[in-house]
Amino acid sequence: MKKLLITLCFAISLGACTTSSVKETAMTETSTDRATETSMDSLYEVHDQGRIYVFNEYDLYKDFVKTGHTAYMKTYIGDGPKGETLVFGLTSKEKKMLSGWKHVDLFNGDRQATEPFYGEMVLEGRLYVFNTYQDMIDTRKVGEAIFRYTDIGAGPNGETVVYVLNKGNKKKKPEALMAEFKKMNNLS
Repeated sequence: MKKLLITLCFAISLGACTTSSVKETAMTETSTDRATETSMDSLYEVHDQGRIYVFNEYDLYKDFVKTGHTAYMKTYIGDGPKGETLVFGLTSKEKKMLSGWKHVDLFNGDRQATEPFYGEMVLEGRLYVFNTYQDMIDTRKVGEAIFRYTDIGAGPNGETVVYVLNKGNKKKKPEALMAEFKKMNNLS
């Protein structure tokens, strides 16, 4: 009986080690994937009812678009460009931080966006897509894109997609940006 109990305890311990190893491997793979995914600066915004919701994690942004809420957030009442309330979506890791949120610093101008940049903004039922952060800032301030290429009904849910351009690229169809948008949104 004693030998059976010792063998059983050993088997349970061995199983726990194996499970721990599998979890560590999965976590390492996820971290590696996210490092590759976040090598490009990105920012996602949803403008809705006097609030600007800001995300730097694509999955968190997409979940918010589907559900209308996020578990963790940092809110600044009246701090938007036109007095809007700013709501920054946070990951479970970011919620433990007191400062140093990448997207908050970027939005507030405390950090420069690195290239390449990718951004999406939901504004008045349209999806605006950006490849420079300055274009995103200008659109946020004005409420509209000055230079753009519009693709009606091309969004994941049939929305109009506005590819935001600038003086330097206003005469070219934004093929690369369109391909990036389709890739990000799993569209063919």
